[in-house]
Amino acid sequence: MTAVQRIYLDYNATAPLRPEVADEVVRALALPGNASSVHAEGRAARACIERAREQVAALVGARAKNVIFTSGGTEASNTVLSPSFRRLGQEGATRLLIGATEHPCGLNGHRFSADSVATLPVDHSGVVDLDRLREHLGEERVLVSVQLANNETGVLQPVAEIARLVQDHGGLVHSDAVQAVGKIPVDVAALGVDALTLSAHKIGGPKGIGALILASDQLEVADRLIRGGGQEKGHRAGTENVAAIAGFGLAAELARAELNQEAARLEALRDEAQALIRRVAPDAVIIAGEARRLPNTLAFAIPGLKAETALIAFDLEGIALSSGSACSSGKVRRSHVLDAMGVDPQLAEGVLRVSLGWKTTKEDVIRLAEACERVVNTLYKRRASAA
Repeated sequence: MTAVQRIYLDYNATAPLRPEVADEVVRALALPGNASSVHAEGRAARACIERAREQVAALVGARAKNVIFTSGGTEASNTVLSPSFRRLGQEGATRLLIGATEHPCGLNGHRFSADSVATLPVDHSGVVDLDRLREHLGEERVLVSVQLANNETGVLQPVAEIARLVQDHGGLVHSDAVQAVGKIPVDVAALGVDALTLSAHKIGGPKGIGALILASDQLEVADRLIRGGGQEKGHRAGTENVAAIAGFGLAAELARAELNQEAARLEALRDEAQALIRRVAPDAVIIAGEARRLPNTLAFAIPGLKAETALIAFDLEGIALSSGSACSSGKVRRSHVLDAMGVDPQLAEGVLRVSLGWKTTKEDVIRLAEACERVVNTLYKRRASAA
């Protein structure tokens, strides 16, 4: 019996490692030196890191000296969401304003006291309420943290507008760009933010490596999260993960080279998937379908179909999907993102996320629709027999 060829449509959780990146990681693993050593082997490791720093910086329009490598997006966000994040010569923020639909690494990982945090509500499309943001500005020194793109729905936030509002009042702005980078153009200066956080495994790089990007060298996090030696110019202690950093660098370079063409290709595939799902399930609800979204992301629900049941059915069909962020998989709880958007709780229990990427083809989308039709027909037969 021939095994079913599997189709991976969960890129927002993790993109498959690109073959070129895997080769680069293996090459870097063979470097014997510590990047802090002055001998030739150490200098080779250092050169590998600095080349990657340039590649990652170029992806987001930053200066290489302002790229700080971390163990991932979570550590990067935990680091910068601190009262000690400040402009040199100034005091840090006394209050954190954070979007209600942020990733848990921001909502749960910041370093502010509970009584100095305010959550910014979102509208039914998942977009931050700017009027509520304005109400908080000018009261205290604020740090505002808003994702550029949501991991569950793909909804894009007006980060440039948020940055202008906040900085007009002397505040600081951080944006979690983990899901956005490599899928849409991301530029630190154009966004006007003070800090961005990134993660390699969303763009076909290795897991376990990310970056905190500062807009200038006039910004610092005075209270370091990881202390020890002077690595990363004192920003983040610990011997650098040279192989992962090298892989991150190449993944960033490839993502930058392919960005415009790939975004258009994925948006066309996403729209085709959406149309096909609506054809086989006319009552399907597209989550935030009217909002600006990532070109690769589609979140939908079919009334009466529970996500847990659907995920198993699709998996048996050889298709990997998600019911939300991978960080929450395996936990029976409603999505805080959908709750914040006011999605009906029963509908929210059935939301599925399709996220496309560099290996996705039109044939994959057709297979998804065919599998969806079989899953839906089973649901409709059960409804008919129960009537």
